[in-house]
Amino acid sequence: MNWVHRLLHRPSIIRLFNWEYWSFKAVYGWIFPFWLLLSLRARSFFFFAASNPSIKNGGFLNESKKDIHDMLPQHLFPKTRHFRLPANADLVIRELESHGFSYPLIAKPDIGGRGRGVKALKHEDDIREYLKNCYVDFHIQEYVGYKNEVGIFYYRFPGSFTGKISGIVRKEFLSVIGDGKQTIRQLLDRDKRAIMYLPGLQRSQGKEMDTVLANGEKRIVSPYGNHARGSKFLDDSHLADEELTKLMDSISEQIKEFYYGRFDIRYHDWLELRQGKNFTIIEVNGAGAEPTHMYDPRHSIFFAWKEILKHWFILCRISRMNHKKGYPYLTVRQGLEMFREDKLHSQKLAAMKV
Repeated sequence: MNWVHRLLHRPSIIRLFNWEYWSFKAVYGWIFPFWLLLSLRARSFFFFAASNPSIKNGGFLNESKKDIHDMLPQHLFPKTRHFRLPANADLVIRELESHGFSYPLIAKPDIGGRGRGVKALKHEDDIREYLKNCYVDFHIQEYVGYKNEVGIFYYRFPGSFTGKISGIVRKEFLSVIGDGKQTIRQLLDRDKRAIMYLPGLQRSQGKEMDTVLANGEKRIVSPYGNHARGSKFLDDSHLADEELTKLMDSISEQIKEFYYGRFDIRYHDWLELRQGKNFTIIEVNGAGAEPTHMYDPRHSIFFAWKEILKHWFILCRISRMNHKKGYPYLTVRQGLEMFREDKLHSQKLAAMKV
């Protein structure tokens, strides 16, 4: 049985039978012709730029988190300070102290990408280490203590006062339970899901991976609600109801000309969240947001394609409605420049040892 176990726990085999680990091209390449059809209908390949007129490129690529944060009601967002390169570690630490920040903290690139460059900071040395390997503008925010995280996909057609929740994803952080004998690395190596993230965890966790947890002790290994950083995504779309939709309506109304995207939210209790209590918005994603509830392991690739296409059609309809009101699409030149900027930024993120 040992050889069977080793075979089934090989990353290539796990990836083959679990589409959630497929590459972007492998997932989207088959349905790209539908994007072309929508582009023909809108008479622009870059129609998405009109979906959220106040966000750069509609939030499809290269949008600044700082610009989005400035649009959000401050009481709904964790305390945050933004920094541009070059940044001096002593000055960054001094500014955080002067504004009353306390550890732990979270550092994120101003222009993100699938969780890359996001790091938990437990003390000053972590800030210094982060800056040594940081090649992009970034922000630091206070860690949100709520233990639950959810992504709510919301859209609203221009001219309408009410919107709709089209997907809810609950996020389970990658964790292990000790047995008093094995190290964290050994425990992770027994889990087919964790195996897919071991190389990144070994880089980010270092000697922590050699820790032996007490029997029954639970340790969150990756506290990031991102699929690329190990979180398991579970489809809770059935929890969308009128009360939650009203909450999302009230939030979106406070963001200038926001019609389409996903809100990533940390919260204490689901009932309290529905009532608009004890929650914090940690990120807002625009036109480039995926309906991440599709990554639930219970769903097939066909379900994922259906959800992607449904959201593409909604995105196109919103964009066309805004375009008729005078909001522009990107020109071909602007669109190509957007992709060039994204490629350069992705290279910088990939170079960060986080």
